[in-house]
Amino acid sequence: MSLHRVAALVLPGQSTFELASAAEVFGLRRPGLPRGYDFAVCTEHPGAVPTLAGYDMLIGADLTALDAADTVLVPGWHDRTEPAPPAVIDALRRAHSRGARVVAICSAAFLLAEAGLLSRRRATTHWRLAGELAARFPDVEVEPDTLYIDLGDVATSAGTAAGIDLCLHLARTDHGAAYAAHVARHMVMPPHREGGQLQYSTGALTDRPVESLAPVLDWATERLHQPLTLDAFAARARTSPRTLARRFADQLGVSPGRWLLQQRVAAARALLEETDLPIETVAQRVGLSSATNLRRRFHALVHTTPAAYRRSFGRHERRAGSGGPGTG
Repeated sequence: MSLHRVAALVLPGQSTFELASAAEVFGLRRPGLPRGYDFAVCTEHPGAVPTLAGYDMLIGADLTALDAADTVLVPGWHDRTEPAPPAVIDALRRAHSRGARVVAICSAAFLLAEAGLLSRRRATTHWRLAGELAARFPDVEVEPDTLYIDLGDVATSAGTAAGIDLCLHLARTDHGAAYAAHVARHMVMPPHREGGQLQYSTGALTDRPVESLAPVLDWATERLHQPLTLDAFAARARTSPRTLARRFADQLGVSPGRWLLQQRVAAARALLEETDLPIETVAQRVGLSSATNLRRRFHALVHTTPAAYRRSFGRHERRAGSGGPGTG
């Protein structure tokens, strides 16, 4: 497993949670897990950087740390109403132009927009700031009900916990689903949350009690190898198919069929990483019936073939590429 270099760019008035979230995913060594990342923190003027929590953090590296990073991550930007320092804008543009992935958590989307990295592109930010981002940067396609958006070279997330969602997604992209799931288990986090952020906003609150879908989701996850229809879901939930579809849309942001496909592809990824089972067998075990159907569905969601995914993230690749398990 090759090391992926992540550099976090902190700015005065730094949000401590967003930075800590990135450090949890990219900066800590996990028992039983090969080291996947080299994590560094830098700022424009090394020294004491004030935080929103009332204390300063001491940063020793300057913006040149971004020049060697595979991923440049900005964990929030408190002074979004003020022009960004020209040196910071230049550093972000330079990193992006040489091929680094540039990532914004929460309000840092404003910084990427100011640098021109989101022009005519999709992006998200905290639901409370989405209208402001769209008004200030009308050429950005702001999606207010999205936890995160990954465009490959640029990624943005909604606020706070959605930054963890994005970081785990990037770990899954870089090193595979098993690696990301291992990190998520240590953080006591789900490897992937469903739905959008507007379910958490004040505008989405009502006085109507909401019955959790968790029991139905757990039931279905244990039966991915079986035929599962909307009627079967509805019968398990003791409701009508129409009501169940509405509950899926409200709570998860997807239809029951889409959710089921995502779970089956996720299960296929785990089997491809952890076993040597033939593709046909993998397809049957996750309920996708045939190798042909698995390849089609897998490519639609993961943008590669099952065989290519196994070559990149299978257990043989990890044994050959890792330097031994992590110890921290």
